[in-house]
Amino acid sequence: MKVQSLKIGDIEAKVPLIQGGMGVGISLGHLAGSVAKEGGIGIISAAQIGYKEPDFDTNTLEANLRAVKKEYEKARKIAPKGIIGFNIMVAMQHYEKYVRAAIAAGADLIISGAGLPTELPKYAMDSGVNLAPIVSSEKSAKVILKYWDKKYKRIPDLLVIEGPLAGGHLGFSKEELKEYGADPSAGTSECEEGLNKYDNEIRAIFSTVREYEDKYGKKIPVAVAGGIENREQAAHAFSLGADAIQVATRFVTTEECDADIRYKESYLKAEKEDIVIVKSPVGMPGRAIINSFMKKVMSGERILPVKCRKCLHKCNPAEIPYCITEALIHAAKGEVEEALLFCGAYAYKAKRIETVKEVIDSLMPEIV
Repeated sequence: MKVQSLKIGDIEAKVPLIQGGMGVGISLGHLAGSVAKEGGIGIISAAQIGYKEPDFDTNTLEANLRAVKKEYEKARKIAPKGIIGFNIMVAMQHYEKYVRAAIAAGADLIISGAGLPTELPKYAMDSGVNLAPIVSSEKSAKVILKYWDKKYKRIPDLLVIEGPLAGGHLGFSKEELKEYGADPSAGTSECEEGLNKYDNEIRAIFSTVREYEDKYGKKIPVAVAGGIENREQAAHAFSLGADAIQVATRFVTTEECDADIRYKESYLKAEKEDIVIVKSPVGMPGRAIINSFMKKVMSGERILPVKCRKCLHKCNPAEIPYCITEALIHAAKGEVEEALLFCGAYAYKAKRIETVKEVIDSLMPEIV
């Protein structure tokens, strides 16, 4: 299969691959810049991005906004002419401020999920930055496309479809994960049947996209994400009609990934049965590697937060089983037995530390 470069607005990526945003501190400037340097699109995660700043605990928002600029500049230094963007979660407190900080830093693209980014065009104003909502269903695609059309008279510059095999927080209920064959307890035949069913959901999203392309006389490029681990899976995504793929987990075990080596090694050591569906403190299902921390949580033990940094809208420190910020910072720092180790469905297939170039070369079909 041959694929073409990815055109988003007035920018063009030679390699139609987006490196997915991973927070806290997994995809920062070094990884994003390295992917952009190879011709793909590098994405920095804005989630608690300033966790290394000396005043992070006392001045969290300002530390994070300062780090947005720092990490972008780090990436830009690596890839002066590359395409670099940010992943900014709708669920974050001060969402608008992060969007504006990313634009001020110079971002080419903002990808936004963990909720529907209904007001993203308002916050981006006339900045010219490319905007890309993440959806997981035909229903969510219809809602965001209709809303942007009606309120802002515009369409997304890119749409990302994130499937049930993705890492981290998932846009599916536990029942939907079973339906789509993405529950780790599912058998091989159940998985195949479920994933084929999700392929039909992807096709339905494409049909919705085509309606708005026709209305505006303009193409909406679409990236398919979630569980793309090898060239065969990438080719399958393109065969469904994707203009690009978004990949995250494969980039964790690279030399250039910003995470601590012990976090990377947790992927290398993981077996298939170590990857489980967990419940986030804010009620969303997620995919992670089982460890001592998660065993305690799953047994009902409550791990009290050291400090609330008010990172998410729907989070009550008095009720949550653990603090997701603290658990993810432990992961980024390599404190793996005290951490929430988010990962994609095929993280266990990683067997060695690679380079970003090796990962891209192993994934991409021939490019026209």
